[in-house]
Amino acid sequence: MLYIKSAHIIFMVAWFAGLFYLPRLFVYHAQAEDTVSKERFKVMERKLYRGIMTPCMVLTLGLGTWLWLGYGFRGGWLHAKLLLVAILVAHHFYLGALIKDFAEDKNRHSHVFYRWLNEIPALPCLIGIVILVVVKPF
Repeated sequence: MLYIKSAHIIFMVAWFAGLFYLPRLFVYHAQAEDTVSKERFKVMERKLYRGIMTPCMVLTLGLGTWLWLGYGFRGGWLHAKLLLVAILVAHHFYLGALIKDFAEDKNRHSHVFYRWLNEIPALPCLIGIVILVVVKPF
């Protein structure tokens, strides 16, 4: 079970890194003015999302479920944590929709929007999950 915990942590960290880095790429992509830069960002965003973030999300959710079933966690804190994880999954898919917009050259937002998107949605969920898991307040 220790190996599963370790693998879960590794994939979770990689997924979170992507959740924070992809909006940063969107900032640069929204500011890019030349075609070469825009095409480079499209490739970087697609590879990060499809090649790293999505597999890490799937593995994180799968290993997390395995740990949950193996340890039999219970309590209100777990329901709150699962709600925050669901929000992160929804955020992940929203980022995927934004990648599609960029790929089709249909970006509707400024770089300022992506700067806010870089910090606001994922950071409170991450902090909330860590507090819930460590403290188990209810």
